[in-house]
Amino acid sequence: MTLPEGPGPTVAIIGAGRAGRAVALALTRASVPVLVCTRRKSSLPPDISCSLEPWTLALERAGIILVAVPDDAIEDVAARLREAVLTKAVVLHCSGLRDRSALSALEGRVAGLGSFHPLQTLAGDSEAAERLHAAYAVLEGDAAAVAAARQLAAHLGMRAIEINAADKPRYHAAAVIVSNYTVALAAVAERLAGEAGIPAAAAGRIYLPLLEGTWRNLEMRGTADALTGPIVRGDAGTIRTHLRVLDAETRRLYAVMGLEAVKVARRGGLAAAKADEIEAILRGAL
Repeated sequence: MTLPEGPGPTVAIIGAGRAGRAVALALTRASVPVLVCTRRKSSLPPDISCSLEPWTLALERAGIILVAVPDDAIEDVAARLREAVLTKAVVLHCSGLRDRSALSALEGRVAGLGSFHPLQTLAGDSEAAERLHAAYAVLEGDAAAVAAARQLAAHLGMRAIEINAADKPRYHAAAVIVSNYTVALAAVAERLAGEAGIPAAAAGRIYLPLLEGTWRNLEMRGTADALTGPIVRGDAGTIRTHLRVLDAETRRLYAVMGLEAVKVARRGGLAAAKADEIEAILRGAL
C-alpha cells in the first residue's frame, strides 16, 4: 500500500502522549505530512501540526489514522470516529496488548483495521523519535492494515514484524519484563549499592557501564553466551553468600531471577551437577 498524496495529512495521529509525539516527530523528520489530533492544547514540538476537536475534516483526508491513546480509551475513540467518513483510511492503534478488535466499532466503515506497536521506550520527544529508527514495529490486523503498517514502519526506518492477535499478551508481557523490569532491577541495585556504602551520587550510576556491557553482549552474542557471573561459573559459594546478606524480599527476587539464569546457563553448557546444585540453593531461598 502506498501512502496517499493530497492536501490533507498523510498520517493523522489521535493522541499527544509519548507515543503520539514520538511518531509524529519522526514522521515529520522523514518529510511525511502528519497531523496530531488532541482534545486540548498540547506541548507539541513547534514543527508538528496540531488540530483540536472537531477533527472530522482532517481525518477524512488522512490515509492512515493512528490511535495513540491509553488502552482503555481505544474503544471510545473508535466509537467517536464513526461520525467521520473514513472509507479510504486504514485505522491502527498503538497498543502492544490489544488487537484489532479494540477498533471493532469501525468494522466495515474503513479500509482496514489493525495495530502498530513501536517496540521502544519513548521517553523524551527528540530522543524517542531517534530511537524509533531501527527498532521493531510489531504489526497485527487485516491484510490492508498490515500493508499500511509496513509502509508506516518503512517511513520511520523501523523493522516490521507481524504477530497473531492471540499472541499479543505474551509478547507484550515480555516487553514489560525487558524494559520496565530492567528499570526496577536497576533501582534495586541502586538501593543495595547505597546500603553497601556507595555515595548516593554514584549509587544510581555505578552499574550503568555494566548494564551497557551486558546489552552489548546480548546484541553480539545472544542470551546463552552473554551470561556472565557466579551462576554460569557454577560458583555456589558466592550465591550462598549473596542470599545470606539480602533481606527477605530481595532474596526472593534474587532467587527467582537466578532460577531463570540457571536455565540460560544450562543452555550455555554449565555442567548438570553444578546447575542442579545452584538450582537447589535458589529454590531453598524462595
